[in-house]
Amino acid sequence: MEKQTKTMLRWKTDLIVLFVLISLAFWINQGMEIKGLYMDDLYLWSCYGEQSFFQFVFPIGSTRFRFLYYLFAWLELALIGNHVWLIVPINILLNVGIAFTLYQMAHRFSHSATVGALAGIAFLFSRMSYYQIGQLYGLMETMATWMALGILYQLCEYLNGEGRTKDSCFVRACLLYVGICFVHERYMVLIPLFFLVLLFHRSREMKLWLWPSVSFALVQAVRLVSIGRLMPAGTGGTDVADTWSVGSVIRFAVSQIAYLFGVNAGPEHLNGQNFRQSPIWILVIIGIADLLLAAFIAAFIISLVRHQVTRPRIFQTCFLFVGFIGGCIACSSVTIRVEMRWVYVSYGAALLFLSWMYGVMTELLMKKGMLLHAVPYLALIAAYVVLMAPAELYYRQMYPNLYYWPNQQRYNSLAEETYGTYGDKIFGKTIYIVGNQYEMSDFTANTFFKVYDKERKAENTQVVHIEDIWEAGIVTEDMLILQEEPEFDRFQDITETVRNIRCKGVYGYYRDGWIDERAEIRVMAGETGKIELSFLYPRELKPDQWLTIYVNGDPVQYLEFDENQKVVEVQALPFERVRLEIETNFYVEDAQEQRGENRLAVLLGLKAD
Repeated sequence: MEKQTKTMLRWKTDLIVLFVLISLAFWINQGMEIKGLYMDDLYLWSCYGEQSFFQFVFPIGSTRFRFLYYLFAWLELALIGNHVWLIVPINILLNVGIAFTLYQMAHRFSHSATVGALAGIAFLFSRMSYYQIGQLYGLMETMATWMALGILYQLCEYLNGEGRTKDSCFVRACLLYVGICFVHERYMVLIPLFFLVLLFHRSREMKLWLWPSVSFALVQAVRLVSIGRLMPAGTGGTDVADTWSVGSVIRFAVSQIAYLFGVNAGPEHLNGQNFRQSPIWILVIIGIADLLLAAFIAAFIISLVRHQVTRPRIFQTCFLFVGFIGGCIACSSVTIRVEMRWVYVSYGAALLFLSWMYGVMTELLMKKGMLLHAVPYLALIAAYVVLMAPAELYYRQMYPNLYYWPNQQRYNSLAEETYGTYGDKIFGKTIYIVGNQYEMSDFTANTFFKVYDKERKAENTQVVHIEDIWEAGIVTEDMLILQEEPEFDRFQDITETVRNIRCKGVYGYYRDGWIDERAEIRVMAGETGKIELSFLYPRELKPDQWLTIYVNGDPVQYLEFDENQKVVEVQALPFERVRLEIETNFYVEDAQEQRGENRLAVLLGLKAD
């Protein structure tokens, strides 16, 4: 009965923590949104839309072979369809999944639900989640972080476990290792940790030694067959073998250690704002938080000395945590730059390390009957999380300085001003964009709108860049005109403005081209001054059908309809705004609607280039 009560209490606690984590995650990330895809995300979508399942998931001959990630990416893309906005809430929920898993791991290590919850909350608040939340490719980092922390947890359980259960933990860690190598090859570097814990455990079971050996060999064999190489590719199309150096590795490793202690050690386009540029209050609270961490670690060391701890497992577990964090830092330091998203898994491991330290100290105090003495340790952890929360929220406000953020905002705006406003009516239109400071690639122009089409085609939808509005001519129903606004990283729909400047119906003229028996239109000529009028009468002609065109009140054309379509030109001055009046002595007799005081007469097409 007592066991059942404890289980029920744990179940209720877990639900409460999960609710808190979900609420916090959506509140913290409320400024994140994806409405349009670009660059890597758009390329991933295009591969999904144009390749078969096998080609997408198993890219033989590519520079990377991440089939496990591509499998889940395929499932995610199939789930969201053309509802791009779903990417962010899905990413938030996945990040909550990591935070909740971290809570459970920290709960077990620390023997405290409070410490576990604080670890999960600190993980969610971290500024390092920007990519996992704000990009479609964030799924890859999420999966890698989840699996890497799983490997660390299982190895800890093996190292500190007893009996046959610990062996199954080791096997699960090996399986996770194989999986993570096909999510992100960076984590191949973790393989020494498996042999390290076997040495610590003095294992003599050959099959346990074979598990990591076979796992590593399998990963390398698959990579060699699928992509023809063993060395992982670098960032941004570079090759690790060509770009790394001892000096850069050391510099990048130091910067990652600084990130773990809340210090933005890199350029602002990679972290939002360099630490030296931060306001004094941010420097102070991060400094105090780091002092609290130092005090906690000092308390841990003092506790081991005071209680004369001689258990090798404690020191071996410390070495495992440090080795894991060091391995993650090392594999992220051999490329051309350090991005905060790569430090996220190290930060999660550091939170687990702190939770485990707390658990060791409380166990030692419990044996002495001094459990209440653990309250200051809990207070140190809680104070650290509370202090770092406003600092993390501040740095999250600096996200617009990140290298990818302006482009994401621009393409969010492009989606809002087009598909978000017009829906499926956007398909088949020519979208004129005044300016090209954003340097939209041909691939983006040809692919962007296909994302919103259920058929993934967006047929006859094209993007044309122009230098000014005069190049677009008179606005028709199959056109949109947008203008870049670089100072705000957005586009603005100026279709109606340009339409009214170039051609505005005073009366009797309608946007679909129909005109009444009498109509007046204000038209601005183009550079040549020529205005072309194309008339179409969609019925059987009758004798003596006439049409008169007045320009600025003077009759200039008398047009007899001896055929259904007539085209005439009116000459004006360049960029002159003229008043066209059109009168007919006929109308469409069987028209099923009448829009104005007069009856519909003929279809008019205007050009003034």
